[in-house]
Amino acid sequence: VQLVESGGGLVQPGGSLRLSCAASGFTFSRYIMSWYRQAPGKERELVAAITSAGGITNYADSVKGRFTISRDNAKNTVYLQMNSLQPEETALYYCRIRFHGVDYWGKGTLVTVSS
Repeated sequence: VQLVESGGGLVQPGGSLRLSCAASGFTFSRYIMSWYRQAPGKERELVAAITSAGGITNYADSVKGRFTISRDNAKNTVYLQMNSLQPEETALYYCRIRFHGVDYWGKGTLVTVSS
């Protein structure tokens, strides 16, 4: 199982970024995919999740209405569109899959929200 995140960077407050997570090593279309983030000095937290066919999504209260998770099963990729970003959302963003009872994580992509 391999997960590779990309799309992070420096963005001004109120700006937008689109993260991608490319997956391999398993049948992507059969599994729930999730995005998490970990800010400096804080615990990792769930940001959003999406079911295998993309029909159901779930979001942390803090990002509802601003973030959108989606997936392209033909490309084995899950996305996180982030709008109206705030400085407190500076963090490493990770994608995750639970595969055969084991959690797999990518190395993360850094999002820095600063003016």
